[in-house]
Amino acid sequence: MERSVAWADDAIVIVDQRALPHAYRPLRLSTVDGLIDAITTLAIRGAPAIGVAGALGVAMSALRHTTDAVVDTASVHADAARIAAARPTAVNLSRGVDRALARLPDGPEAVLFEAEAMLREDEEINRAAARRAADLVKLLCPRRPLRVLTHCNTGRLATTAWGTALGAVRALADEGLIEEVLVDETRPLLQGARLTTWELAEAGIPHRLCVDAAGPAALDRAMADCVLVGADRIAGNGDVANKVGTYSLAAAAARAGVPFVVVAPESTLDPSTATGRDITIEERPADEVTHHAGRPVAPVSTPVFNPAFDITPHELITAVVTERAVMTRGRPALSQEVADEYSAHASDPAALSRRTRERCREIPDSPSAGVAFQDLAGVYRDHTLLGDIATGVRDRFRGRCDLVLALEARGFPLGAIVAQRLGTALVLGRKPGKLPGDVLSVDYGLEYGSDSLEVQTGSVPPGARVLIVDDVLATGGTLDAAARLVEACGAEVCGLAVITELAELGGRARLRGHELFAASLVGSPRPAAIRHPAPSSA
Repeated sequence: MERSVAWADDAIVIVDQRALPHAYRPLRLSTVDGLIDAITTLAIRGAPAIGVAGALGVAMSALRHTTDAVVDTASVHADAARIAAARPTAVNLSRGVDRALARLPDGPEAVLFEAEAMLREDEEINRAAARRAADLVKLLCPRRPLRVLTHCNTGRLATTAWGTALGAVRALADEGLIEEVLVDETRPLLQGARLTTWELAEAGIPHRLCVDAAGPAALDRAMADCVLVGADRIAGNGDVANKVGTYSLAAAAARAGVPFVVVAPESTLDPSTATGRDITIEERPADEVTHHAGRPVAPVSTPVFNPAFDITPHELITAVVTERAVMTRGRPALSQEVADEYSAHASDPAALSRRTRERCREIPDSPSAGVAFQDLAGVYRDHTLLGDIATGVRDRFRGRCDLVLALEARGFPLGAIVAQRLGTALVLGRKPGKLPGDVLSVDYGLEYGSDSLEVQTGSVPPGARVLIVDDVLATGGTLDAAARLVEACGAEVCGLAVITELAELGGRARLRGHELFAASLVGSPRPAAIRHPAPSSA
C-alpha cells in the first residue's frame, strides 16, 4: 500500500488531503514552515500521521541547520516547539517531535534515523491494533456480516498506511465480514465524506454516507452493529478526545446497546493527563463553519463555536484497543467470554491457545509419507499473535533465565522476540555446518530421519540459565537434544517454550521434568495418517 507520508530527497512528501476526493496529489514539504502550514490547514491530518510528520520535520530542521558538522541546536529546538504547537490536542504530534529531538545530540542523521524508524513502525502498529480490534468486534457482534458505523477518517490517510479504526474495517472486510459501513460526513471539513468514502471505494468495501446528525438516529433504528472510531488523545482515566461528533455517537450507542470501540496506537495514551477535562481542545477558524467552498453560508459576523474535537467519557466506551492490549473501563461490561479472550494481558492462556490453533494447519504426508507436518505459517504472518506468544513466554520465565537458545529454523522468529522481551542474549542452535569455528554437537532422531544440533563453543557460558525455544513439541527428540546440549556446556535448562504441543505424541514425558510453555495444545493427527516413530525420534 502506498504510504501517505514519506521522506524523499531531503523533504517530506505527503498526500494533500485538501484535494481529495477530486485529485490524488502528492505535496512536497521542504521547509518547517511548509510542514506547519500543511498540519494546520489539514493537508496532512490524523494523529499517527502528524506524529510521524512532526518527527520528520525535526529531522529536516536538523539537516537544514547543520554547517560543517556543527548543528545549530537552538534553531532546531525552536522549530521543534513550533511544530509541536501546530495542533495541541493530538498527543502524537508532540510525542513524535520529542522522540526525534532526543536524538539531536547524536547529530542530524541520528534524528532522521529515528524519524524514519517511526515511519516504518507506524504501519506495523496500526495493523496490529486493527487486527486486535477486528478480533474483538467478531466476539462482540454475533450478527454476520457486520454493519459498522464510523466517524471522521481513520484509514491510511490518517496514518502512514493501513489505518486504525478503518484498518479494523479492512481486516473484517478481508474475511468477508462487512455488509456495509455507514460513514458520517464529519462536519465542518467533511473528512468522512471526502476521505473515508474515498478509501472505502478504493478498497471495494460497501458503504453509505450520512449527515452527522443521522448517526444517532441510525443507531436508534438498529442500522449498525458496532461503532469504530479513532482517537487523538486518551486520558489516564480512559476519556477519549476525538473528532467532534464522537461524543454524541457514543451516547447514542450506549442507549442502543451497541458496542463502541476506539482503535488507536499506544502513543495516543496520555497517562499524564488525568481526565478528558484536562485535554486542550483545539478551536478551528470560524470560516470553516460560516463558509463552504469559499462562499458564505451564514450571515456576516455570525459568532461561531468550532471545536475540532470533543471528549467522550470513558463510561460510554466499550473498549480502547491498541497494538498491545484491549482496555475496558466503561460500558457495557464485556461478557465473560470476551473478557477472557481479550483481557489487558494479551498472553491470557485460553485466548492464546485458541488464537494459535486458528492460525495453524496440518499438512499430511509432509515432508514424507506418514508424517503430519504442523504448518505455523499463519502464526508467523500474524505478528500480533506472535508478539502475544512471546509476551506469554516472557511472563512465565521473567527473572529466571540468562539467555535464550532458539532452535533452527522455525524457533528463530519466536526466540528472537522472546530474547528481546526478556532483555537477554540470544544463541542460535543450528544444524551441522552452519556455524563457524569450534562447536559442540549432539545427535537426535526425527520422525523422518536424524539430525544434529550445534552451538558455538563458549556461546553458552557454564552456569547460565537457558530458556530453549522451538516451534513444535511432537515426540520431544529435538528439545531433548537441545537440553543435553545445554548441559554439555555446563549450563542449566530453566525452561522450554514452543508455539504448539502435539499432546498425544507424548513428547512432554521425555523432557525429564523441564518446565514447558506451549501456546497451544492439540491432539495428534488421525491414527491412519501417523507412522509412529521409533523411541529416539523427534
